[in-house]
Amino acid sequence: MRETEAIRRLRTFVAEREWAQFHSPENLAKSIAIEAGELLECFQWSGDDADDEHVREELADVLTYCLLLADKIGADPIQLVLDKLELTTQKYPVEKSRGRSEKYDRL
Repeated sequence: MRETEAIRRLRTFVAEREWAQFHSPENLAKSIAIEAGELLECFQWSGDDADDEHVREELADVLTYCLLLADKIGADPIQLVLDKLELTTQKYPVEKSRGRSEKYDRL
């Protein structure tokens, strides 16, 4: 796993507070869902009126828990994205999916 400054700093932050005991994969996944809900709340009534700073803060919370979960399971988060992008590229070939929002099995 490529260790980034963000991962190193998150590990330090968690270790200093002895929070690793609470960071099971299940708890981290729950936290991602909770924080994603808070991110979505920024857009609850109108996406046009969303406060950019608040969106950034909530997105940072989601990303933080995603990085912590990836670290917990020993996965490189960037590689996870690249691997999934490769699979998605195969499911959604450009010639079939350009400008369309249908799911791959309906293209």
